[in-house]
Amino acid sequence: QVQLVESGGGLVQPGGSLRLSCAASGIIFSFYDMSWYRQGPGKERELVARITNGGSTDYADSVKGRFTISTDNVENTANLQMSSLKPEDTAVYYCNVEKRVSSRTITYWGQGTQVTVSS
Repeated sequence: QVQLVESGGGLVQPGGSLRLSCAASGIIFSFYDMSWYRQGPGKERELVARITNGGSTDYADSVKGRFTISTDNVENTANLQMSSLKPEDTAVYYCNVEKRVSSRTITYWGQGTQVTVSS
């Protein structure tokens, strides 16, 4: 059974930092592309950052220079280091892994962790 479990969310003041983690079980992490998505109040889910199984990274324009995505393939975990947080970063953050097998896309989601940026 595949499980992705996020942790590290919470309440932080504007300008502060948080580190989100995603622990994976039931899969070999290094075979997958890994992404962090978020869904703010009244908003659609959006891609925040992605790291491919080859190590290439991509970020939403709104978080470039502030967020850093990384993976630890030995520990089967992924992290999102968030700094200079803004109120508009408030959202539920989800980790996602994905890989393509022939014509199929295999994807798994975590349950989400709440990040609230407020003074």
